[in-house]
Amino acid sequence: MPGIQFDVVGIGNALVDVIAHADDSFIHQHELVKGAMTLVDTDRALYLYRALGGAVEMSGGSAANTMCGVASFGGTAAYIGKVSDDELGKVFGHDCRAVGVQFRPGAPGVDTPTGRCIIVVTPDAQRTMNTYLGVSSLLSPSDVDTDTVAKGDVLYMEGYLYDRPEAKEAFRYAAQVAHANDRLVSLTLSDSFCVDRHRDDFRALVTDEVDLLFGNESELMSLYQVDSMDEALRAVRKDCSLAVITVGAEGCMVVTEDDVLHAPAQPVDKVLDTTGAGDLFAAGFLYGYTRRRSLVDCAHYGAIAAAEVISHVGPRPLVELRTLLP
Repeated sequence: MPGIQFDVVGIGNALVDVIAHADDSFIHQHELVKGAMTLVDTDRALYLYRALGGAVEMSGGSAANTMCGVASFGGTAAYIGKVSDDELGKVFGHDCRAVGVQFRPGAPGVDTPTGRCIIVVTPDAQRTMNTYLGVSSLLSPSDVDTDTVAKGDVLYMEGYLYDRPEAKEAFRYAAQVAHANDRLVSLTLSDSFCVDRHRDDFRALVTDEVDLLFGNESELMSLYQVDSMDEALRAVRKDCSLAVITVGAEGCMVVTEDDVLHAPAQPVDKVLDTTGAGDLFAAGFLYGYTRRRSLVDCAHYGAIAAAEVISHVGPRPLVELRTLLP
């Protein structure tokens, strides 16, 4: 069994984020689903890109944001995600390496470009995402660097990637490699619409392979098709040994086999953009977890990271998160 080289190894959709501010009239005019992530084809992605006008472009993708957060805390992270050998693919790899995340891109797609996510931020700080997955969704088991997975203390898998049979196989394969090397397997549910699309598969994955589950209250209730958090918490406790469920400004609940711990959110003067809040919360929690901190401390680290990222535009921290630790 190889030694641990990385605190966390992430697997997800490798995307470049295109972020712009607009009011609700833009949402209505272009028939967007406010607050949700909607998958779009190439033509729709290009249409929305042109409609936005000016925008900020930066490497993103949920699990990639989390790995960058782990590195910002001072942890070690690697990322597995598929990009093409095009300009955006080169930018994505450069951005990962620039913050200290080792990037394992898999084999490039021949004709399919690197994916991108068009994010519209409204004045209430809600983000509406329209995602062109491009080559990122074509990740298959052969793209999973097994040596990297085996050397990660925790494997972190992004639910957004779970849209094709090959990606589902890649998740199962990566989880099995991790468990064969006595590593922890974690999953983020990503989005309630994502859960709706893949509920049965997610349930099976959580039951069979997941040790640590991340999500928010709507995602968890969608997963178990229940109407109350109490029912959802009872259900998830039967499926995995640890779950961390965020509840917005109220903080989070850390669910173990024996207890539910409540941890507060970190105060923020003004919320500018909620993009990446869940991603960075997971980064803080995992950073603490891989350092064997208490679960309450892990939740506190997550809250610190989430508070930093929602105080500015963009899904990644603008300061070194390690400088914010108590």
